[in-house]
Amino acid sequence: MTVAPPSEIARQHAEKRLGALATPPGALGRLGDLGIWISACQGQVPPAQIENPRLVIFAGDHGVAAHGVSAFPSAITGAMVRTFLIGKAGVSALAKAHGVAVRVLDIGVDEDFADMPAELVEPLVAHKIRKSSGAIHLEDALTDAEVTAALAAGAAVALEEIAAGADLLISGDMGIGNTTPAAALIAAALGLPGAEVVGRGTGIDDAALIHKAEVVDAAITRIGDRVNDPVATLQALGSADLAASVGFMRTAAAEGKPVLLDGLMAVACALTADRIAPGSAAWFAAGHRSTEPAQTLALAKMGLEPLLDLGMRLGEGSGAAAAVPVVRSAVAVMRDVALLSELGV
Repeated sequence: MTVAPPSEIARQHAEKRLGALATPPGALGRLGDLGIWISACQGQVPPAQIENPRLVIFAGDHGVAAHGVSAFPSAITGAMVRTFLIGKAGVSALAKAHGVAVRVLDIGVDEDFADMPAELVEPLVAHKIRKSSGAIHLEDALTDAEVTAALAAGAAVALEEIAAGADLLISGDMGIGNTTPAAALIAAALGLPGAEVVGRGTGIDDAALIHKAEVVDAAITRIGDRVNDPVATLQALGSADLAASVGFMRTAAAEGKPVLLDGLMAVACALTADRIAPGSAAWFAAGHRSTEPAQTLALAKMGLEPLLDLGMRLGEGSGAAAAVPVVRSAVAVMRDVALLSELGV
């Protein structure tokens, strides 16, 4: 499936409007470029202000976390899911500050949250695929049926958020060990060795970093020619939560909704979505630059330049949430700056 691009007619009109604003040529820099992109995505000039940005955090555990690639144990995943639910995580504070709705989903967390009230658990696990995903250097992350179900779950969630009025979508992540499968997806897509894509994640030391690169190389070697098939690669090297994020982004693009990307996990899923459905990347903007090298490499492949570069590596959707005011600023200048013609110039 090829995804239709944002409106070329709106893009051209937005370029003309930008050039006619009462500002020196090029003075708005990348805000102007972003305003043109939003106009094209919305199919209107000037664009409407972003009023309902919506973030979905796809949570899941990863079997590879038990093999020396993470500085923290998998139990942290469930604890952080609980923190999202009470609105006290890092991304919760940023989302509250910038008017971003937040939803967290257990797609593959290695517990059932039996200690929590049923009214909280039922929506949390509504799209759960499995408990944890396979250790990718030893086995496939998912079965054929599971990757299909995870993609479908992400698609369903995207449609639910669009039905709720989303005008900007963000995919967040939570899962100890998730930087390893994300880096593996990017390495497979770009044909790069593990040493060029892995980063320190939550803070591993030099020895663990070398081991992490070896794990990525072993995983890619294990799957052989399947690296040429993006869905097969996702099944073998990804996870339930990452596959759901791919389905979420692919569907958002197909439905003509702009997506603001976060860090490594979101960008790995965006690259995979664009491999599965070419043209999807035209609907994506990069919220921030992660400290993970694979994220920068994947963004370059998609032709995307981050809006922010703050040295962040929190994940959760936090970098994208922090960039929402920049998107709103781009809309504001396209809407509210006077035209030179209105000044009689």
